[in-house]
Amino acid sequence: MVKGGRRKAKAVFITLGVCVVILTIALNITWILLNWRTGLLLVLGVVFFGLIITGVVLNTIFLIREIRRNEHHDAFINAVTHELKTPVASMRLYLQTLQSRNVTEAKQREFYDIMLADSDRLMGTIEQVLRAARTSNSKPSLQSRIDLHDLVSECVELSRLRHQLQKGSVEFADLSGGRSVVTGDIDELKAAVSNLLDNAIKYSGSTVHIAAELASTGSNHVAVRVRDSGVGIPPSELKRIFRRFYRVPSGIALRVKGTGLGLFIVRSVAERHGGRAWAESDGPGQGSTFTMELPAARNA
Repeated sequence: MVKGGRRKAKAVFITLGVCVVILTIALNITWILLNWRTGLLLVLGVVFFGLIITGVVLNTIFLIREIRRNEHHDAFINAVTHELKTPVASMRLYLQTLQSRNVTEAKQREFYDIMLADSDRLMGTIEQVLRAARTSNSKPSLQSRIDLHDLVSECVELSRLRHQLQKGSVEFADLSGGRSVVTGDIDELKAAVSNLLDNAIKYSGSTVHIAAELASTGSNHVAVRVRDSGVGIPPSELKRIFRRFYRVPSGIALRVKGTGLGLFIVRSVAERHGGRAWAESDGPGQGSTFTMELPAARNA
């Protein structure tokens, strides 16, 4: 999907370049043939000049977009490389320590726990990349009735344990009035909700307080909302953050490690299930609210 978009952009860029060359040649030929008709030549010259300028501007716009796309792609490669190499290097170090030294049983258990955590991180990165590729399909492969109350509760507890947070750091409230059943792929929805929670935790700073909420939004829709009091998002970035590979280019957010795929997966899963996803924030330092809205299941 990404390669197809890049080929299309390059094709448009080349086509515009050819058009500019053709217009330039046509202008020169017209100048030679119509040099005795000053008025008509002036009009044609202005028209051709305007078309050439338009072509140059459009060429420049497409070139800038292509450069930005390449930058995001390179940033993604670097991020994934880091996310893959770091846990592997850590596990290798602990294995070498266990192999070359006499380690107490308590230390062995500690090393095993760390290596398990590193392997979970490694598997999480791999699954994130694979899921981003799978969500390019138009519809989820599985269709089953899913109670979002149970799903969100499970994701909240798993996120708290994964990030080693105290109870109360991530709270969950069900305001749906029992109207929390949707139809779809349970694995995809778990991944989307987990990404919302993990994203909120990572960008909360030193003090984590996350509020997850399930609510009926009318018109037969159910919304999962995740609020944090973290770094916040500039208004100009609220739509861009859902793009594939995109990360906010400055501030504290840039120092948080990630692949730029989490929110892209959230939006893709929501759209594949007939819903949508969006973000709200009053700006840097004001926290953020992420919402994934899905159609409620029809009564059987």
